[in-house]
Formats: sequence, structure tokens, C-alpha cells
Amino acid sequence: MSPAEAKTQIENLSAELKQHSYNYYVLAMPTITDFEFDKKLEALGALEKQFPELLDPDSPTQRVGGFITKEFKTVRHRWPMLSLGNTYNEQELLDFDQRIRKAIGDNFEYVCELKFDGLSMSLTYEGGKLTRAVTRGDGVQGDEVTTNVRTIHSIPKQLKHGDYPAEFEIRGEVFMHLKAFERLNEERVENGEPPYANPRNFASGTIKLQDSGEVAKRPLDCFLYFLYTEKPIFKTHWESLQAVKSWGFNVNEHSRLCSDIEGVLAFIAEWDKKRFGLSYDIDGIVIKVNSYGQQEELGFTAKSPRWAISYKFKAEQVQTELLAVTYQVGRTGAVTPVANLKPVLLAGTTVKRATLHNANEMLRLDLHEGDWVFVEKGGEIIPKIINVNLEKRVAGAPTIDYITECPACGTHLKRQEGEAAFYCPNDEGCPPQITGKMQHFIGRKAMNIDGLGDETIETLYQKGFIRHISDLYKLYEHANELKQMGRFGEKSINNMLDGIEKSKQMPFEKVLFGLGIRYIGETVAKKLTHHFKTIDNLMAATLDELIVAEEIGERIAHSLIEYFGSEKHREEIEKLKAAGLQFISGQKEVVLQSEALSGKTFIISGTFERSRDELKDIIEQNGGKILSSISTKLNYLVAGDNMGPSKLEKAQKLNIPIISDVELMEMIG
Repeated sequence: MSPAEAKTQIENLSAELKQHSYNYYVLAMPTITDFEFDKKLEALGALEKQFPELLDPDSPTQRVGGFITKEFKTVRHRWPMLSLGNTYNEQELLDFDQRIRKAIGDNFEYVCELKFDGLSMSLTYEGGKLTRAVTRGDGVQGDEVTTNVRTIHSIPKQLKHGDYPAEFEIRGEVFMHLKAFERLNEERVENGEPPYANPRNFASGTIKLQDSGEVAKRPLDCFLYFLYTEKPIFKTHWESLQAVKSWGFNVNEHSRLCSDIEGVLAFIAEWDKKRFGLSYDIDGIVIKVNSYGQQEELGFTAKSPRWAISYKFKAEQVQTELLAVTYQVGRTGAVTPVANLKPVLLAGTTVKRATLHNANEMLRLDLHEGDWVFVEKGGEIIPKIINVNLEKRVAGAPTIDYITECPACGTHLKRQEGEAAFYCPNDEGCPPQITGKMQHFIGRKAMNIDGLGDETIETLYQKGFIRHISDLYKLYEHANELKQMGRFGEKSINNMLDGIEKSKQMPFEKVLFGLGIRYIGETVAKKLTHHFKTIDNLMAATLDELIVAEEIGERIAHSLIEYFGSEKHREEIEKLKAAGLQFISGQKEVVLQSEALSGKTFIISGTFERSRDELKDIIEQNGGKILSSISTKLNYLVAGDNMGPSKLEKAQKLNIPIISDVELMEMIG
């Protein structure tokens, strides 16, 4: 075969395989079998091996990943990834238009784009080659996820042609098509794994997987929509969109250039109806001033551009029949009611369940058997019931009252004064509480036990190997029995036992948090271990002694007294002591190195190249104090990647200076 013939075959096979991938993942309508697809992929690989000079970096054979990323590097954005201001009605858009006119006059255009419900991504290209992909993070810095992004078929790894600059950044949105989301979620359920709530969460979770080979198995897509260059090469945003499309980037076809706000409103009205026919989720429309010169003139606020805004569609409501109310028991014993619904399509996905939150919400809704209810997503991860269609209520239909006994163990439910939730007090005998506590104990934020997962905990509990947390540290006695079960291989058993053994070195604060005591989160566990030093001191503490500790109120104190007042809990702690777990704080006294931060207070939020504990030590060693919540008493918020948006918003509202870890080090000198 000549190189010319091989080139033709490679191009044809590549195009055919890409179309089959689209049919399978996006349309969920495969036209060939998996075996046939694999054979074609194999044939393409053989040709590329025979003619290596014809290998295209974007070939279907190259999108398989396989690299392991231990941790994602935090990268500072060259151009900040700011958020857009939101509007929900026509009047607010007209007000936005008036502000633009007052600033730059009447001679301008808008570009309207669909607002994709995905994960924001910044891509850097050098010499036409993809060199870096970084998540939005907190807008200032994000996680580098280049290896994972290289597996996305619609993102070119090497541009083929075009008059593009030597280096540039292009921003876009990584997302998952609805059909692919439904198919993969069904597979997760079949495998006993919890389903993702929506395509955005699935896409976000996928892009942060450590194994790029696993990322490659999940069909992500990406639309690109904004170009950044050192020197301007285009005069308008619309011009740049057409250019990057010609360079080979996946630009959404539904953008529109509008000469006035009336055209914008018409575009919004059109897509408010048409959005449900798309293969992906959108939650609004983005409106941008077209001219880059006018964008520069309009400038920015502290967190968003003045030349752009997003119009958010109102949450869609649907009506469906309430089939039954069931109840879920959490690890702390809280019992949550869930409405089981006649399946209905809502915002592009099929809804079968909706949260009812608690007994007070059920009382508000006044649910009756056979009711027809209005369901809304409205930004909620889990759909919720808004109200009942009383016109459809059957006369004499019995009311649905909140249960009085635990659905898992039959124990009478209790509700503490001032709380909305009822809970099951039988924490030592209620199966979902027992497994839930152990799943919490092994989790990443607690004991971080490698080789153990939620599903394994369920299996070990069902087989009778574990009933308490302390039983995990006796599993080595059952190694031979586990091997006979078939579910566990020798390697997985050894990994699990090694992980359990290593967990004995986890510090006291992690053990205390891992016990799953009500109201004892990560921060509270640290405060308690720092103040009381040992578990024996903590168990012996009176109410007055507990509330003296920093940030420990009466609710937390009563919870601790109740927990340690149980003989079974004390016995469990003695067993964990005997197993070798850490119940003495290893925290060292702070050795002051300078007074550079004396009198100043800080909160550290997000992830950094240094650990947060290291930053905390640096602040305290230089005279600063760490606070746990944002208030007027706070002097500085040290912001890293993945910082919570609510914390950032509150700090901005109170005009609290937001600094990076680099700026913190500069303050210390």
C-alpha cells in the first residue's frame, strides 16, 4: 500500500470512527456493534503503526489516556476567570442595556451565546499545540488537568492550519451530553454505585479523576467561546469566534450577532422554548458587547465584567403524580422523607424522586395519597416539590403523615428541641447508621483508608464480618474466610489490610472526626483535640468545661456528653485504643518566629501548593490568629483553588481583603 492510499484509508476510518462515537455517546443510537467498532479501531491503529508519519494527534486511537495523576497542580490564571452577573427578568436586561448606553453611547452590538451548564476550562496553546488545561477554580487560580482534557475528542491537541498566534488561551465549557449521562448513570446503578445528580456533576467529577484512562471512557465534550492573546488580533468577539472555528475549535453553532436589545430579547425567548430539544443542558443565555475596544472601555467590577451578563432561565416546573413517600436513614440517624413520583421529564432528565426535606416541609405541603404535585429543579441538585395541585386531589384521600418509627429498625423516632429533623436514637443497632458511620470513618476527610470503599463496607456488614468500627481492626483474623467469598482477591484483601494498618497513624483529630459524633465536623474536632489534648480529658469534661473551649457551644457540648455517656461508645473507644489508634494530640506548641502578623486575623480557604496546615502554622508562628468563620473581625481571607463561592461572596460583601498565599508570604517578609 502506498502512503497516499494509506492516508486516504486513515482519514476515512478516523471520520467513520468519530461518527460512530457520536452516535453511541451523544445520540445513544449505535449503528454498529462494539466488536465491529473495536475491529475498525484496531485496523486504524495498524495503519498508523505501518505509516507513523501519518499519525494524527487527534486520531481516535490516541484518545485513550492511561496516565495517573497523583495530585493536580495549582496554576495561577494569566487572565482571571471572572464570573458573570446574573439576571432573571427582562427589566434587569433593559437596565443593563441602559448602563451600557450611558457609558459608550448607542453605537454597539451584542453577541448572544447559549449558557452551557458545565465546567469552565482554560486551554493554552503554544505553536498550535495544547500545552495546558486549567479549571476555573476560584477565578484566580485553578487545577491543571491537561492529561485528562487531552482525552476529550472535540478538543484538538494540535491545530492543523490557521493564522493563529504563537501563544494564546481559549476558554470554554466541558460538559456531558444528556444521553451519555443517562447511560453512564444506569451503569453506575447496575454496578451498585451511587448515580450522579446531573450531567454537570458527572463532568466535573470526571475531569478530576486521577486516572486519565478512566476519563477517556467517559464521553466528555467541550464548546469554546472566548479567546485571549497578549496583543489584540481581532476587533470584535464575533470575528474571533469565526476565526477560532476555522482553526479547528468546537464553537457552538447557535450564537447570534444582535444589533440591539430587542434582538437579544428575541433570542432569549426563542431558546427558552427550544432548549429542551438540545442534547445538552443550558441554563440561560450569555450576552456580551461585541467590540473589544468597547469592552475595554466598560471595564470590570471586582468580580465580573461590566460588558457581559447572563440571563438565567426560570426553573422549569412539571406536574406529576405522587406514588409514595419513603424514608432514608443517614449515618447520624437523621430520617429524610423522599417523594417517589411517576416518572416525568424535567429540564432534560427523567425525575422519579424528589426531596421532602423534613417533617415540617411535609406539614407545609399537606400531602395526601394520590396527590398531583408541582416539581422544580431550580438549581437544586435533587428536584423538590413546590406545592400540590389541589384541583386534582381525590375527595377523602387520606393524609400522608410523617412516620413515628425508624423504617430500618423500628425504633421510636426523636426530635430535639429547635431542630427540624427527626432521628433514630438506635445508633448501635440501626443498619444504615452502622454502615453509614463506618463509611464516614474510612472516608478521605477522616481516616482515609486505602483499599476500602462504601460498597465493600456494605458487603462486609451483610456477611457479618463487621458490626462496629473496631471490627475493621480485626479483619486480619478473617483473611482466609474473605478469600473464600469470591468477591475479594488476595491482592485486594492485602491492600485493604495494609490500608487499615496504616490508618493507625492518623492523628487524634481525624479519629475524633471519624467517630461520627453529631455536630462534630472537621474544624470542631481540631478545636477539641487542641484544647483537651486526650480522649480521656474530653470524655471526662463537664458541660462548663466543654463550652470554655473555642467555638464549642451548648449544642455541641450536649452532643458530646450524650455520646460519651453511652457505655457502648466508651467500650468502642477502649477497643480502638487497644487496636493502636491515636487518642492523644500530637500538636506542638506554637513557637513564635516573628510579630509580623500580630493583631491580624486570617481564614484560609481552598487548596494551595503548600498544605493548609502549613499555612496555618506559618500564620500562627508569625503572631497571626486563625478564625473559623467570616465576620467583621476578619482582617484577611487567604484564597486558594476550589474556595467556596459563598465564602468569597461574603468576604467581598464585608470588604475584607482577599489575598493569595504568595501575598501572605510577602506580608511576613
